[in-house]
Amino acid sequence: MKKNPTARKSGDDRASRKLNVLFRISQAITHQHVIPALLDEVLSVFETEMDLRRGTFTLRRGDSDIFAIEASRGLSAAERRLGEYRAGEGITGRVAASGQPTLVADVSQDPNFLNRTRSRRESGIAFLCAPIRHEGKTIGTLSIDRVGGDETELRQDLEFLMLVADLLADAVAGIRAQIEERQGLLAENERLRRELGDRFRPDNMIGNCGSMRAVYDQIAQVAAHSATVLIRGESGTGKELVARALHYSSPRRNLPFIAVNCAALPEHLVESELFGHEKGAFTGAVQQRKGRFELAHGGTLFLDEIGDISAAVQVRLLRVLQEREFERVGGAATVKVNVRVVAATSTDLEKALREGRFREDLFYRLNVFPILLPPLRERGSDVLLLADYFVAQYSRQYERPIKRISTTAINMMTAYHWPGNVRELENCIERAVLTSTDGVLHGYTLPPTLQTAEQTQTALLRPESGSLRDMVDAYEREIITDALKQARGNAAAAARLLHTTQRILNYRIGKLRLDPQQFRHYEKTASGGSR
Repeated sequence: MKKNPTARKSGDDRASRKLNVLFRISQAITHQHVIPALLDEVLSVFETEMDLRRGTFTLRRGDSDIFAIEASRGLSAAERRLGEYRAGEGITGRVAASGQPTLVADVSQDPNFLNRTRSRRESGIAFLCAPIRHEGKTIGTLSIDRVGGDETELRQDLEFLMLVADLLADAVAGIRAQIEERQGLLAENERLRRELGDRFRPDNMIGNCGSMRAVYDQIAQVAAHSATVLIRGESGTGKELVARALHYSSPRRNLPFIAVNCAALPEHLVESELFGHEKGAFTGAVQQRKGRFELAHGGTLFLDEIGDISAAVQVRLLRVLQEREFERVGGAATVKVNVRVVAATSTDLEKALREGRFREDLFYRLNVFPILLPPLRERGSDVLLLADYFVAQYSRQYERPIKRISTTAINMMTAYHWPGNVRELENCIERAVLTSTDGVLHGYTLPPTLQTAEQTQTALLRPESGSLRDMVDAYEREIITDALKQARGNAAAAARLLHTTQRILNYRIGKLRLDPQQFRHYEKTASGGSR
């Protein structure tokens, strides 16, 4: 019996197309090193070379039993987001769980077809799904929708799909291994970098004075341990920065850091915020809610302004510090937590102890390792380091290039007593960056609170403080002094900066009794000022 030449030709065409598919997929595996891009290119090949209506790749999420769509054809973004399957759930989930391929000749007739993406209940559409397995474990699935046909032909297509899945298994697993190795190397590099430098000066803190170096040493001593730390200092000194430095320098760095400002919470909500509550515990408690202690499990809980909590909350907090367990508000079940507590206060706790406003036993539980932050007025040269840092930060943020800080502004900042500490300095610099018109932070761009120091002569810049001649001389002194510092005492270079002649500048220098020689050794700061 002779074979049908047409059928033989059709079979040869299908075989040729499949060889072309394998060739193009092998090229994609060679050149693509990003998993979504590789899978997307494979689906593109299927779309052009085979009767593909829709297609999806799912990949296992980590070590879980959930398989989510990583790449697709014929699905909208919304439909793709719906494509998530647990092992054993629906046809895709069963293929993932069993590791065996499946063929559904007509999806409209199969009750096991979930249609999770709500796009495949068409009559006459076949569904083919093959597992992607690596070292005996299913790491994903490959499925396609195509127009139904002869069962033999569909079986051949399913076998071909299994061949493609086997080709992709090693490629996908290899790319994942490379990513994990690269991430491991980055993590190791980060760990070594932190060991070499960060333990002596955390990245999020600025300052080189002796008292701040002592703070860095204390952070290095206690960061790796779970001891409770009490940070003390005036408002605005950076207590939360120290708390974060402790957390991110500790073994808990990859676990939650939860910050709570106790002073900002209404008294009747403090317990619920810290310990959580059960459904129906009080009016408005419509569902169970985890407290900050539970949310910080395994990590660090930062309790700011701890001196402002009520006596009732102090009792419960003492028990958590002692036993590491508590009950939610309105609940009876005991919740155990592994949390490192870092507390901070600007309150005089010793005075609160004498007045009976703070429990003595809680104070000693919190005061295991005290860290005292110095106020900014005691940090000397750190004022200019911080000013440079904030100038650079807000110059980038507001896209206003600030070249330097004027001498008068520097004098004003170093003479000021900074009652608001670092927070006040930051606000002053932010305001000055916004109000500067020539790329320089002048004394008159700083807030009025700084313009009271007599030695800065900024009072002469205000109309009510002197004659017109006095104000002009004060302003002229400032800009000539800045120019001389930029020019390192060279009067000719300073004249060029001011777009005037050296003869005129020398006349004004003599009249104002300035000495260019004293500016020869000035160094520029990071933000462009001079000191």
